[in-house]
Amino acid sequence: MNNNNTRTNDERSEFLSGIAAMNVLEQPMRRAQIDILKEGGPAALAAALQRPKKKNNRRHKGARQILSDETKRINAILEQEQQKHEEDPAYVRRVPQVTTFNVSAPPSVRPVKHYCDITGLSGPYTSPTNNIRYHNSEIFQFIVKPMTPGVDQEYLKLRGANFVLK
Repeated sequence: MNNNNTRTNDERSEFLSGIAAMNVLEQPMRRAQIDILKEGGPAALAAALQRPKKKNNRRHKGARQILSDETKRINAILEQEQQKHEEDPAYVRRVPQVTTFNVSAPPSVRPVKHYCDITGLSGPYTSPTNNIRYHNSEIFQFIVKPMTPGVDQEYLKLRGANFVLK
């Protein structure tokens, strides 16, 4: 009986190795590759696998690229002015005045840091009554909670968060 089981196992392994030998793909195909194979045949699949698609992730130009583009633009203007001056000597050249320019950047993704209005340390807490930021419970208990309404507005004025009633 044991001999019979080994024979069926050997036959099964020979059968599976024969099927594996017929599979010429090195990697399993994706569903899109199977669709390309059905529509265009093996030549279309080979062409699709040879040209990988590259995604461009750049959103903004770098500072060096902006500077080089700006110098190219200025040099082109200067060259045009030089050609016009050579053609007509009475032509008055306009030399572009380059001072500084701003490089616009997107707003920061990081959250704004909050500081304690009393100590200047990090202020993760805000008083619900007067909107003063404080560092810990001791500062709240001994300084912020017993604070009079005029004094808290002075602290908020230092931060620029005060409100004036007219």
